[in-house]
Amino acid sequence: MEEPFPAERLEMVRSRIAAAATRVGRDPSSVRLIGASKTVPAEVLVHAVRAGLEDLGENRVQEAEAKAPLLRADLTDGAGPQWHLIGHLQSNKARKAVALFDWIHSVDSPRLADALDRIALELGRTPRVLVEVNTSGEASKEGVAPADAPALIAHVAGLSAIRLVGLMTIGPLAGDARPAFRLLKQLRDAAGLPELVELSMGMSGDFEDAVEEGATMVRVGSALFGARTL
Repeated sequence: MEEPFPAERLEMVRSRIAAAATRVGRDPSSVRLIGASKTVPAEVLVHAVRAGLEDLGENRVQEAEAKAPLLRADLTDGAGPQWHLIGHLQSNKARKAVALFDWIHSVDSPRLADALDRIALELGRTPRVLVEVNTSGEASKEGVAPADAPALIAHVAGLSAIRLVGLMTIGPLAGDARPAFRLLKQLRDAAGLPELVELSMGMSGDFEDAVEEGATMVRVGSALFGARTL
């Protein structure tokens, strides 16, 4: 009978991250592995966390809202994961997002940032946030345009309750993702903010390239959990 979550998949992905980091002289421990868990059942995630996966990334607030209590009920030994919102966030879901997530990767407008900040202050929460940049220029992707990123970064950095820690991007649907990853790093470095340390970039098909280009977070789904069923 197949295991709900084969632990060797986790070790294989970690080995690939470590190899990519080593190739460019980076410490593998500087890269955080986020399990992109869209459509993955909560019972599978429980096994993944018990196998050592410390971070889970959900695309939808509603899906995390359903899964998080199930994980808390099963993981009674304090081994709960850090929750990351890695999908697009609408302002009308901001309250639930602040309550649920430790990290929000998809801040793409001053309006959303202001809503998150106001709600975080009300709830006494300090979520870490990243500004999402559309570095590939593809119309199908969310994120602020690179030319507008500096102004948004400065705006979010000036807010009081949410904590700006980095930038996020999604690589192009086809072709070489490295230029998109390099642009994100250039935007982060040009901002000149010491707190802007995180680069969330790279998924199952390109996370090794992302690590070589400086990613501090990779969002890996199918390489960990297998092909999505929905």
